[in-house]
Amino acid sequence: MSISPRSALSARPARPGAPATALAFVWRAVLRIKHVPDQLSDVTVFPLLMLVMFTYLFGGALAGSTGAYLQTVLPGILVMTVTMTTQSTAVALNADITKGVFDRFRSLPIWQPAPLVGALLADLARYAIAATVIVGAGALLGFRPAAGVPGLLAGVGLVLVFAWCLSWVWTTLGLLARTPESVMFLAILVTFPMTFVSNVFVDPGTLPGWLQAFVGVNPITHLVTAVRGLMHGQPAAADIGWVLLTCTVLVAVFGPVTMRLYRRER
Repeated sequence: MSISPRSALSARPARPGAPATALAFVWRAVLRIKHVPDQLSDVTVFPLLMLVMFTYLFGGALAGSTGAYLQTVLPGILVMTVTMTTQSTAVALNADITKGVFDRFRSLPIWQPAPLVGALLADLARYAIAATVIVGAGALLGFRPAAGVPGLLAGVGLVLVFAWCLSWVWTTLGLLARTPESVMFLAILVTFPMTFVSNVFVDPGTLPGWLQAFVGVNPITHLVTAVRGLMHGQPAAADIGWVLLTCTVLVAVFGPVTMRLYRRER
């Protein structure tokens, strides 16, 4: 049966499904990096500065040599830098809302959570870039994980999972805050104490008792211990369990809250 030209012109294309729409917004995030490459500074330049600076500043004093300290501090800096980049999705989302781009997406006949889901998926690539930069630079400086490549990949994978789950917290904040600057300020206000008051740089046993109590319940502490164990062939099952439990709680609590706020914005 032939189709008349008029019928062909009046036929509408099929609406894209949820996966295709989400991937389109992943590509949007990639294009944004292409046109504004400065956005990669927090996952390239910043990790390098942190690794080199803290290794050579504290290595001799805390471990006797920079080489010995590097084996301990690199997993911690990996956790710290990746964790501190999780706010990017919230800042970008808030900027879209502030500039009215969000309203344009709202008017499109697409799966409505796609802008949010696509941004969260794209950030996984940012976290992976940060991890690659840190591990690559660490290898040049002398980092040698005792568990080899499998342990290294397992540690990096655990960090990426935790970072993705933590990003839901900042996404909720991005939907509540008034400006991108306030999102960034509040996120830094939380992540700085969490990352520095932990076991990233020093043994918690050297800290005052009241500070040790905070370090003991800090999820960053458990994550750093778990990553170190995986990379050096001494997996800490209890800490891995705590990290996975924390990830589950973060997504279970902030996932529905984020989606509810997102629908309310619509």
